Parts: sequence; C-alpha cells; structure tokens
Amino acid sequence: MSPYGNYGYAILTAGALRTPDRVALTYCGEQSFTYDELNRAVNERAHALTAAGIVPGQRVAALLNETLLVAQIYLAQAKLGAVTAALNPFWPVETLQAVVERSGCTAFVYDATVAEVIERIKPDLPGITSWIAAESLVSDNQDEPELHGFHDDPVALYYTSGTTGLPKPVVHTHASSIATAQIWLDVPRSQDSVFGTGAIIWGIGFPAIVGPALYAGMRLVLEQDWGPGNFLKVVPREKVTHVSQIPSFYAALLGSDEHAGVDLSSLRVIMLGGEPLTATMLSRIKERLPEAGVYSYYGQTEAPYTCMGRVDDGSTPLGSSGRARMGNAVRITDPSGGRVVGRTGEINLAGPHRMAGYDGLSSDEVLRGEWFVGGDLGAVSEDGVLTVLGRREDAIAKGGHWSQPAAVEEAAAALDDVAEAGAVGVPEGASEQKILLAVVPRAGHSLDAAKIALALSESLPAHQRPDHIVVADELPHFQDASGGPGKLLRREIRELYGHLV
Repeated sequence: MSPYGNYGYAILTAGALRTPDRVALTYCGEQSFTYDELNRAVNERAHALTAAGIVPGQRVAALLNETLLVAQIYLAQAKLGAVTAALNPFWPVETLQAVVERSGCTAFVYDATVAEVIERIKPDLPGITSWIAAESLVSDNQDEPELHGFHDDPVALYYTSGTTGLPKPVVHTHASSIATAQIWLDVPRSQDSVFGTGAIIWGIGFPAIVGPALYAGMRLVLEQDWGPGNFLKVVPREKVTHVSQIPSFYAALLGSDEHAGVDLSSLRVIMLGGEPLTATMLSRIKERLPEAGVYSYYGQTEAPYTCMGRVDDGSTPLGSSGRARMGNAVRITDPSGGRVVGRTGEINLAGPHRMAGYDGLSSDEVLRGEWFVGGDLGAVSEDGVLTVLGRREDAIAKGGHWSQPAAVEEAAAALDDVAEAGAVGVPEGASEQKILLAVVPRAGHSLDAAKIALALSESLPAHQRPDHIVVADELPHFQDASGGPGKLLRREIRELYGHLV
C-alpha cells in the first residue's frame, strides 16, 4: 500500500524527502528542526510508543500542553496507525474524565504540565491500562517505522467545543485529514512563508494548522503563548507571514496601544473565522496592517475550512466567507431539504475533508448523504459565495423579525471607544424577545450606556435596537489555548446579565 495514504507520512515524511534541509519548525525561539530532523524526531517517538505497547488501531488519549510534544506525538501515532483522542487541556476535570470514559481508549499519553490532573483522574479510569509520560518517549531508533493506518482508517477523535453539552467526538480519517491539509495551497505563499501559532494546535487545530503548514512546505513557528503580548514579540522576531485567528483576537490586540511601534510588516495573510468579521474591525486591521491580505473562512470541526475568500480587496464581499475551496462544496437547503439560492436556510458542507461521523453517537441528523449539516444558517449567492448568518439558536426574535446578533454587534462596535460587543435575545427560546447588549470599552476609555442606546436608535431598525445595555470589563470567551480570546460565548452573556432585562 502506498505510504502516502498515511497521514503522518504524507504530511511530514514527504517533506523530508523533498526538502530535507529546509527548516520545518521553530519552537518558542529556542529550537529549530529541519524537515529531516523533525521527521527523525517523530520516528523516535513512534518507536518509543511501540516499545511502550502501543499497537495499530489502539485508541490513545492524549492530554498535551507543550506544542512541540503535540506535533511530534500526534504525527508519531498517525504513523503507527493508533487513533489519537485529542483532549482539551482546558476542560474541567469532570469533562475530561467523562470524555475519556466514553472514548474506548486503553492508553493515555500526557506531559508534565498536566501530571497533577492525571493523578486525580487515574483511579476513576480503570479502562486505561497504560499511562505514558510523553517526556519518557525516547529511543535510539530514528528509522522510519512500519506504517499502519491508511486512507479511510480513523486517525483521530477531535472534539467539538461542548458549549451546549459534553463535547462530541468527531472521527477524522487519514484521508479527511490529508484533504484538510491542503488549505494553504489555496492561499498565496512563497518559499519564505512562515506560519505562526500557539497552543491551540491540540484538537482540530492540529489538522487545520500544523498539517497544512508542513504539507505546504512552510516554516511552522510554535509558541506556548499566542496571546497579543507574545504575538507582538514573535511576529517581528520570526518574520511570521501567515496566521489563522478569530476577529476577537484583533479586538484585543488593537484595543490597547501596546502594538504601536511594533514591526508587524512581515504579515501577509490573516485568516479569520469562527465569528463574524465586521467592517469596523476590518478597517482597524487594514489601518494597522495595510500589506496583509485578510481572508474569511468557514468550517466546523466536522468539516474544517470548507470555504474561504479574501475580503479586503473586493474579491469577496465583506460579511461573507468566500467560496468552497477546490474539491469542497457548500449548499443551502430549506426545511424540506431542497436546495435554495439567495435565500436563508441551513448550511450544508461536503468534501473529502468531512468527518466520518461521531464516535459512539448517532450522526443521522447531521450527515445527509455526502453533506454535513451542523445547525448554522446562511445563504449562498448565485456565484457561490457563502454568507453565514449564525447559529439557529443564536437568532433573536423581536418585533416579528428574526435577526442575527452580528447585526447589532457590528453597529455597536462601529461606535467610538467600543472595543467589543455581544448581543443576545432574552429570554432564551421565547417567540418574542428583548435584546441585551454587552459592550467593552477600548483601553483607557469609558462608555455610557445611555449614549450608546441613543446612537444605536439612529442606526438600527426598531427590531434590532437593544432593550438593555451593559458596560462590562470583558466578555466571556471560550478558552481554546490560543492565548487570546476564543469564540464569544453568547450563552454566558445571557446567564450573566439576562436578569437585568
């Protein structure tokens, strides 16, 4: 069987054969590996895992914080044909334990940063018969291991965010992960391109960030901290050219004056997704980073980066997520399942990058033939441009109209001194709701709720005007280990302030 059907081989070993002496990875400014050196380091981990008893097809839980260990061990297990259950180090202990219990894992790899957590959960996980400290995975053998796991064989379980319940285990195969790795082939890059990222690479961030960078022959800069403070140090030091983040990161970065005077001129591609990119935020990004192309993307853990398009040069309308990438597909369906164009409906995604299904759970509601239907609403224009309107459960019902929070949030964020805004309908699920708006001031500034209400009454129609405005120090975000804010958690905004409406 061709070795190129194995994810670890296709992502890394092929690059080591092609350009062995090119730098593949730089870790925290302290270590660098050429493609050949990184491949041999991964092979060493693979042989050590084999010596520890890991066999093809075995499910291995991985709780890793250190980004270098994530990269090496995920790839090593892929070469061996083991199935990695990619655990989130930011989960509460109760969530972690419940996920592992359901995973079918019999081995558990962890690093020193989570040793205390491991000691807490060990007694309650009798199904784990092998506990392996990642730092102990050393070997004298750096030869290519015998490959196992190809094409439609599962390579990993990646988990959804779990904001509405226990995280769902998403099964990705070697083939779907290799297809996801083609992301950067659709974006301008050069021989000197450098992709920078942080600890978000555990989970789906691995096939959506590490895999694509290595597959495209880029230099991957891995940091532990990818928050605004360290970002301002690493970008000029490593001459980072490509990044993939969420718009909230730039609300934090540009919401203070710390970026002033820092040389960020190396940035050429900023990929943004996960939440709406407003005109105000795009304007702020381009004012600070005029040489960078700004792209929007859309996908989910079940079908990463399905659509993308450049939004700062007019080639893709702002507010949209571009067109389906080469080999992928997007469509909109009405409640009866019929395809519609130019009308709001459910977003359907398809392509070789799509998940195989949920592990141990029914996938019937979301897998409809070739299509994944994950609960997001949107519209596709006649020329194939996708506009994401948000989650069905986020839509606000007021005055006989449905509105998405982004419309209110964008109007608020456009006001002077507003760094970030979050809107929700209260009470949750009611047929008629009131709008609660929470706003955060820019650093060194203050906000007056009454003045904001007056300004929005002039810019928004009645059914989108906030009924109550809260000025907050910060908004709740999912903690995804990026170092900056993760996705905005509107549900928590409702829980924190809904009683005020």
